[in-house]
Amino acid sequence: MAYADLTGLTARIGEETLIELSDRASPPAGVVDATVIDAALADTDALIDGYLLGRYALPLSAIPALVTTLAEAITIYKLYTFSASERAEADYRDALKTLEKISKGEIKISAAGAEPSSSGGSGVKSCDRKPEMTRDNMGSFI
Repeated sequence: MAYADLTGLTARIGEETLIELSDRASPPAGVVDATVIDAALADTDALIDGYLLGRYALPLSAIPALVTTLAEAITIYKLYTFSASERAEADYRDALKTLEKISKGEIKISAAGAEPSSSGGSGVKSCDRKPEMTRDNMGSFI
């Protein structure tokens, strides 16, 4: 399931800008190139999955609005072929910072059943006594 789509991108930056970013035909065709958009969306999905994989069970059952917003910002940045606009670059960097916080658990996304259950085996065990040194527990050291 894609985190963003063409409709959301169009609503965010407009069709004219999407044409400028995706129309790579020579001579330009003057239309949005869905193949270019789909490739950028797939790259974005892979990037986001990399951040979410350690903390959330994938695929997400429902896509939270925050993830969609981050995916749109990342996709727009990826559509630039040479240098991105200052706004697109700032949005991209903010999206990566937010994904980093999500991966660390500082920000939680609201997706039903998204967080994997804990196995309980990751805790630290400690003991307040030193073990006795005997022939049995020292093995070949004695």
